Amino acid sequence: MRYVDEFRDPDLITKASEEIYRLADPERHYRIMEVCGGHTHAIYRFGLKDILPSNIELIHGPGCPVCVLPMGRIDDGLAVASNSDVIFAAFGDMMRVPGTHGSPFEHKARGTDVRIVYSPADALQLARKNPDKHVMFFAIGFETTAPSTALTLIRAKAEDLKNFSVFCNHVTIIPAIRAILDSPDMRLDGFIGPGHVSTVIGCRPYEWIARSERKPVVTSGFEPLDLLQSIVMLLRQLQAGEARVENQYKRVVPWEGNRAALKVMAEVFQLRPYFEWRGLGFISQSALKIRDEYAEWDAEQRFPIPGTRVTDPKAAQCGEVLKGVLKPAQCKLFGKECTPERPIGALMVSSEGSCAAYYNYEHRKAAAALVTSISSVA
Repeated sequence: MRYVDEFRDPDLITKASEEIYRLADPERHYRIMEVCGGHTHAIYRFGLKDILPSNIELIHGPGCPVCVLPMGRIDDGLAVASNSDVIFAAFGDMMRVPGTHGSPFEHKARGTDVRIVYSPADALQLARKNPDKHVMFFAIGFETTAPSTALTLIRAKAEDLKNFSVFCNHVTIIPAIRAILDSPDMRLDGFIGPGHVSTVIGCRPYEWIARSERKPVVTSGFEPLDLLQSIVMLLRQLQAGEARVENQYKRVVPWEGNRAALKVMAEVFQLRPYFEWRGLGFISQSALKIRDEYAEWDAEQRFPIPGTRVTDPKAAQCGEVLKGVLKPAQCKLFGKECTPERPIGALMVSSEGSCAAYYNYEHRKAAAALVTSISSVA
C-alpha cells in the first residue's frame, strides 16, 4: 500500500478486527503496551480500542518526551532564561508545560524573552539574527529529535557562533522500557514498539526484551491498519508461545536504524550517568548530555544551573498514568482541575500525552453521547 487512505480503509480495518477476535483467547486477558505517545494519540483518535475484544487491554507507555520531563528541568531552563540577555527557544509543545512558577508562556507574559521554534536550526538562525543576545535552545525528545540537535551543534561549532547554546533534555527509550519491566506492579504480555524512535535506532535494540524478558515486540506505524496489524502479529506470537522482535513499519523503519543519524549523535552526545524521569524516578544512562568537545555550546556548562528537584502536585497522578498503573480518567484531577485549557500535569499538555488524548477523544465522546441521550429524552 502506498497512500494513507489505504491504511484507513473500512473493509480492511473490519478484516483486521475480525482476525484479532479470532486469535484472542477468550479465557485470557492481554495487556499490551504501546510505548509511543503518537500511538496513544492514534488509538484514541481513531477509536481503535472500541473495535478490540474486551480482553485486550492497551497500556499507555512513557513515549511522550514532554510528559516524562520532570518539573525541575523546566525550572532550570527558565532560570537561565531569566537573564535579560537570553532568548529561550523551544518547540511549541513545551510552551504550556507547567513549572513551579508557571509555564514558558506564563514567563513570557511576565517579560521573559520566550520564542517558539520549529527546529533547532531555527534557534541557530535566531542567534545569527540577534548577535547581542544569547539564544538557548531547550532541546527535548527521544532519539527521534536528537540527530537534528546534534547537527545544529556541529554547525554552531563550525561557524564558531558563541551566542548559542543547547539545554539538553534528550532521553533514550530502552532504559525507560527496562524500568517499566522492572516495576513489580506491572504485568505486560507484549509491546507495540515505537515507530518514530525506531526510524533512528532501528529494531535491534529491542531484541533483549524478547530474549531476556520473553515479551514479543512489534514496531508499528501510526495509521489504524498499522496498529491493528501489529496487534495481530503480537497475538500470533503469543498464541504460538513465541517472543520475537518484528518490524511492521518496514516502509519507514530500517532494521539497523539510520546509521548517519546514529553517527552524528555519537559525535556530539554521551550518556548521562543518571537522569530523572517524571513518574519513573532516576534511571541510569537514560539521557544524553553534550560532550566536552562542544562545551562552549552546552548551556549547562555556560550558565549556573540550580539543579532544581520538584515533586508533582500530590493530587496529580501523572506517575501512575505514565507507568500504565492508572488510566487517565482514574486520576482524581482529570477533567476537573486538570484540562487541556488549564493543565496541571504534563500528560495533559502535549498532544501525545495520554491524558490529553483521552480527554480530546474519549472524554468528549462520552460527554457528547450524554448530551444526545438527554436531548432524546427531552
